[in-house]
Amino acid sequence: MTTAIERAYRTEAPRILGAVARTTGDLLLAEDAVQEAFARAVAEEAAGREPANPAAWITTVARRIAVDMRRRESTALRALPGLAADEAGRAGLIGSAEADMLADDVFTGDERLELILLVCHPEVAEETRVALALRFVCGVPTAQVAEVFLVQEPTMAARLTRAKKRIHDSRLRFAADDQGDLTARLPDALTTVYLLYTIGHARADGRLRSYAIELARDAHRLRPDDPEATAVLALLLLTEARQTARLSVPDDFVTLADADRSQWDRGMLAEGERLATGALTTVTEEGPGRFAIQAAIAGLHGIARTWEATDWPAIARLYDGLVSRWPSATAQLGRIVARGYSPDVGPDAALAELDARPEVFDGVVAGQALAVRADLLRAGGHPARAEEAYARAIDATSDERVRRFLLRRLAEVRGA
Repeated sequence: MTTAIERAYRTEAPRILGAVARTTGDLLLAEDAVQEAFARAVAEEAAGREPANPAAWITTVARRIAVDMRRRESTALRALPGLAADEAGRAGLIGSAEADMLADDVFTGDERLELILLVCHPEVAEETRVALALRFVCGVPTAQVAEVFLVQEPTMAARLTRAKKRIHDSRLRFAADDQGDLTARLPDALTTVYLLYTIGHARADGRLRSYAIELARDAHRLRPDDPEATAVLALLLLTEARQTARLSVPDDFVTLADADRSQWDRGMLAEGERLATGALTTVTEEGPGRFAIQAAIAGLHGIARTWEATDWPAIARLYDGLVSRWPSATAQLGRIVARGYSPDVGPDAALAELDARPEVFDGVVAGQALAVRADLLRAGGHPARAEEAYARAIDATSDERVRRFLLRRLAEVRGA
C-alpha cells in the first residue's frame, strides 16, 4: 500500500525542492535539506505521527533544515541573519522541537512557472539553466533531460552537478526583483515548458503533457502580448489535439498518413489555430520566433482534412524560416522531410540534401536521421537501399516503440 509520504515524494518532490530553492537561493543546499526532510517524515510516519499535509510539512521542515545547515557553515554566517529572519517571520518556529512542526503549514499551491522563471538565472549558461529547471522544478529524470539536449546521461549529470556547485559556491540567489527581469527569463521558461511536453509526448499516460499545457496557459496569462508565449500554448494544443490518434491499441506509433483524423480534438485544434495565427502575424523587429513558426507548421497539419491535402510546399517554406532561426538537427531533418513530400522538390533531391549533411548521422540523432533516409529511399523507389537504411536505423534506436515501427516499415519494403 502506498503511504502519504510516498505519494508526496512521487508527485510533490520537484515542487517542494523548487520552493526550498526559492527560499535558499541554492539548489545544492535545497536538495540536501529536502532529502533530510523526507527522511524525517518517514520516521514520523513510522512513529505513528504522520503529518496531515505531508507536502506542507516537508516544505517547512526542509526550509528549517536549510537554515540550520547555513548556521553550521562558518563561511556563510554573514548571510544567515536575512535567511533566518525571513523564516522566523514566516513561521515563528525556528529552533522549536520537531514535535511542534507537525501542525499544518500554509502551502501556497502550484508555483511551478514562477519557480522555473527563478531557476533560469541569467548568470548560468542558457542550456544549463533550462536543464536545471527541467530536472529540479519539473522532476524530469537526468537521463531524459540528457535525451532532449542530445547528450549522454553522464555528460548531463556532470553539467548539472557543476551548475549546482557553481551556484552554491558563488552564492547566486534564485530571485527576481522586478517584472523586467522575469520578462528576460521568459524565453528560457518557454523552452522548459516545450521540452517538458516533448518528453511527455513519448509517454502514454499524459501526465507530463497536461502539466506542460497548464504551464503554457500560465505563461500566456502572465504575458498575453508575448507572441512566443502565445505560440508555445498554440503548439502544445495543436500537437495534443492529435494525440488520441497517435498510438494504436497495441501501443504502436501511427503516422500522420495513417491517422484517423476524425478522432482529432476539433475544439483544441480551433483554439490552437487561432493562437498560432495571432503569434505568427504579430509584428516584431526580429520577425516570427521559433515557436511561432513551429505552431504554424503544426497548424497546417491540423487543418489538412486528409494526408493528401497537406500543403507540403508551405510547410517546407516554414521550415526554411525555422532552420534560419533555430538551426537544430531536429529542425533540419523536419525541413528535409517536408521537402521530400513537396512535389516541387521530391524524395531524391531531399535525399541528396540529407546525404550532404553527414553530421546528422552521428550522435543521439543518428537513428532519426537514418529513419528519414530510409523513408526517402523508399519513397524514391529504391527498396534495396531502403531496406539497408531501415536495418541501420533499427540498430541505432533503443526506444522499443520506435523499433517496432521501423521493423514494420522494413517488413513492408521486403514484401514490396
